[in-house]
Amino acid sequence: MLNNVRRSGRGVLVWGVVASALLTGLVWVLGQRLHGVSLLPDQGASWYYWKLPDPSFWTRASAWLGYAAHQVVSWGLIYYAQTRVRRYTTGLHRLNVVALAANGAFIGLHALQTQVFYDGLAQDVSIFSSQGSVVLLLVVVLLMENRRRGLVLTWSAPISAQVVGFARRYHGYLFSWAAIYTFWYHPMESTSGHLIGFFYMFLLLAQSSLMFTTAHTNRWWTLTLELLVAVHGTLVAVMNSGPNGIWPMFLFGFVAIFVLTQMHGVGLSTVARWWIGGTFVVAALAVYSWRGLGRIDEVVRIPLIEYLLVAVLALLIWAGVRLAALVRS
Repeated sequence: MLNNVRRSGRGVLVWGVVASALLTGLVWVLGQRLHGVSLLPDQGASWYYWKLPDPSFWTRASAWLGYAAHQVVSWGLIYYAQTRVRRYTTGLHRLNVVALAANGAFIGLHALQTQVFYDGLAQDVSIFSSQGSVVLLLVVVLLMENRRRGLVLTWSAPISAQVVGFARRYHGYLFSWAAIYTFWYHPMESTSGHLIGFFYMFLLLAQSSLMFTTAHTNRWWTLTLELLVAVHGTLVAVMNSGPNGIWPMFLFGFVAIFVLTQMHGVGLSTVARWWIGGTFVVAALAVYSWRGLGRIDEVVRIPLIEYLLVAVLALLIWAGVRLAALVRS
């Protein structure tokens, strides 16, 4: 079966989704052994609940060493791909098989580390660093795809080809960091929020393993990965704050980016896009008629933040590229 996938590439994404679902089920099974772990009371939005009250050197070191090894191996594989492979194929390169096996091994290592030591990176770093890493990933995608699908309603922001080229060349290192850092941030707990998050992380790890394959650049697949953050953010918000919480901000905020930007890059007809946009507006008005129209500004918060971050990131990359050019000259 693996040989068939390597030759043709057909179904590789399907197998990636199936494997991610099976791994998520394994996380749930192993998580049943963690119910006896004692944790401190929840202390608010900036508090990460799933960490030991009395961490030791080894609980910390096991998480950081596992993360560091996973990160170094991933970056090494990306560097090898960019310097030795450098061509796209419909099937899998040998390197892709190695990358999939390496990610699978580190997933197993993290599962074992959770069972023995429990703590993830959350013991030492802010919860906002984990959330921010995923946001940064999404912002870089918006920047890279600016010329192909536009930034807002097919309008392309005036971002230079040099900046976009830099982002495209080095995005793998950033995306690898975002996924692996977030993966090791959490212990492999079996709460609904953790399971949804780990499923998403497994998909991102699969995507990073498929570098220099046509599956890696499949537009519907990459769009799905972008959209899943709306599903994850909304469900976690409902679980944490209930039906009267801030879930509409996540749902309509991320779907607004889909309507304004993401849906314009997969070949949908003009009629289909009008229908999607109209459905979004009707749904938002319906929810906020119940929730209170005075809170409808929640819909624009996430899009405004992400588009502002695109501008800031583009300026930073441009300044960095210019400075490097001046130093070389």
